[in-house]
Amino acid sequence: MQEIERKFLIKDSSFKSDVVSETRIIQGYLNSAPERTVRVRLNGEQGYLTIKGISSESGTSRFEWEKKIPKQEALALLEICEPGVIDKTRYLVPCGLHTFEVDEFYGENQGLTVAEVELSSEDEAFSKPTWLGEQVTGQAKYYNSMLVKNPYNNW
Repeated sequence: MQEIERKFLIKDSSFKSDVVSETRIIQGYLNSAPERTVRVRLNGEQGYLTIKGISSESGTSRFEWEKKIPKQEALALLEICEPGVIDKTRYLVPCGLHTFEVDEFYGENQGLTVAEVELSSEDEAFSKPTWLGEQVTGQAKYYNSMLVKNPYNNW
């Protein structure tokens, strides 16, 4: 249940030519404390409840627990979340042995597009596509839980 990933900004939209799937995601936070975030997500027609622990010093890994919940339960929980919502499209983009999750944000985070790649260890090598920009792993302002509190358009 340890999540290891790296996060990057995106240089341009050329990644879209390699997309294998895309899903609209709406999510909110029941708790957004850095030590433990509790997220409710509607991923297409499927609901999820996710708990994440505090990130490692490098920002690369942290505890993550996730459970599928019915869509109706996710919608009900979204009603009692902290103020703010994340609205984005997630694109899956294969590259080498990995698949990047590219999130294009809407609403108050319009204009922000980031990519994450999940790894099996913090030092695992991976192919870097040409559209991958600056690494922002561990920079709290890019965490979804922080984008709710201080949206990209306010930077």
